[in-house]
Amino acid sequence: MNDTSRAHGFSRKLGLGLLILSLGVTACGPRADGEPRRGLFGPRVVEQPLEALTAEEIYNRAEFELENKDDPEAAAPLFLEVERLHPYSEWAKRGLIMAAFSHHEARQYEEARVAAQRFIEFYPADDDAAYAQYLLALSYYDQIEQVGRDQGLTFQALQALRAVIELYPDSEFANSAALKFDLAFDHLAAKEMEIGRYYLERQHYMAAINRFRVVVEEFQTTSHTPEALMRLVEAYLSLGLTDEAQTAGAILGYNFQSSPFYEDAYRQLQGQGLEPEPQGEGWLRGIWNNTIRGAWL
Repeated sequence: MNDTSRAHGFSRKLGLGLLILSLGVTACGPRADGEPRRGLFGPRVVEQPLEALTAEEIYNRAEFELENKDDPEAAAPLFLEVERLHPYSEWAKRGLIMAAFSHHEARQYEEARVAAQRFIEFYPADDDAAYAQYLLALSYYDQIEQVGRDQGLTFQALQALRAVIELYPDSEFANSAALKFDLAFDHLAAKEMEIGRYYLERQHYMAAINRFRVVVEEFQTTSHTPEALMRLVEAYLSLGLTDEAQTAGAILGYNFQSSPFYEDAYRQLQGQGLEPEPQGEGWLRGIWNNTIRGAWL
């Protein structure tokens, strides 16, 4: 076959292909009755713009993204569109709380906080206000492990969790909020202990004492108090401040005698010929006096 024949055959194939393509495009256009036409490869679904949908239809589309596609990141803006396009409807209220939930599920914590706070401000008496407050608290709480030594979000989580407990004590979220409050509180104490141990290992004794003192005075109900008292014994003995070391040991023995931290502190004191008993008039003597009166722990 010469080049002219080849070109003629290619031209016929190209023309046939373009004809098929044009028929397919025409077939996919909408019919006069508004229904989608059936093309060469089945019906073509033409999505309507959100502005053409009712509030319920947009909400259902968002719910489909969330539940069927497991895509909260795609669902959240759709839920917010319900509020934007239909701001005074019942669906707008539902959309706002679901937007907060979806943002939280997508780990978009800042956006979750914004949506939850708006719900609380717009619908403070609504049945879902307790849940919105709980989502607000969770948006802080779930970031605690991400913030290193910056504890600002932990304090904000505590405040938001306290609001759930105090404002909605009979809600289904109060018990969970109380549990998370205790865990967040314990987390703050753990951070103080971590920094205190860091200073102690480097023989910065007064800096370490300041951290352990915070735990004893402000976080005494946490699980870190026995170790904090033992570390105070260690730090004060290193500085030669035996009165403070003995008093810390006395407090530890009175409240946590079965703790391995007491055994450690007792050995340290015995090693210097000392006993765990209150001495002097320092800040730890005040803690001891409160302990005896039952006003500490």
